[in-house]
Amino acid sequence: ELTAQVMKEIIEPTVRAMRDKGTPYKGVLYAGLMITKSGPQLIEYNARFGDPETQVLMMRLASDVLPVLRACHDGTLDKAEISWKDEVALTVVMAAAGYPGDYRKNTEIKGLKQAGALDNVQIFHAGTKAEAGRIYATGGRVLNVTATGATTAQAQARAYEAIAKIDWPEGFCRRDIGYRAIERETQSA
Repeated sequence: ELTAQVMKEIIEPTVRAMRDKGTPYKGVLYAGLMITKSGPQLIEYNARFGDPETQVLMMRLASDVLPVLRACHDGTLDKAEISWKDEVALTVVMAAAGYPGDYRKNTEIKGLKQAGALDNVQIFHAGTKAEAGRIYATGGRVLNVTATGATTAQAQARAYEAIAKIDWPEGFCRRDIGYRAIERETQSA
């Protein structure tokens, strides 16, 4: 219901107005929203993929993303064949200790190969660099540990299992990611 409301009240009027002014939009349009008691409110638009939202989408996308992007560019997105995996994806952001304030840079991250070798897990790098065969944190938000599963609880367990294999004392993550979705799944079961 919320998605339909956002599309009808925010996204579609924006895209329609751009088209009507002779500047139709082609590309990724990422809406930053705040959900309030009076409904969704638009904070900003970005002409890019959202982070960390994109990581879970890429894990669920069964189609090759390049033809989808080309169809968007060519104005034939309505004819593109897009298929999705019928599973849940969840991502946990690992950040440098101190983020969003002051944090140390160039701290080594170990265990990524072992963590990424787990089934249904993908580690997306955001603020890292490779140097002499090692990986170092260079930013505040550093990694997105993303996992899939039949349920949110399963995806969450896989993501945190992968995080447990990452050796990065200068990093941290939230431990409550997905709890609301897991509660909803438990209540509807």
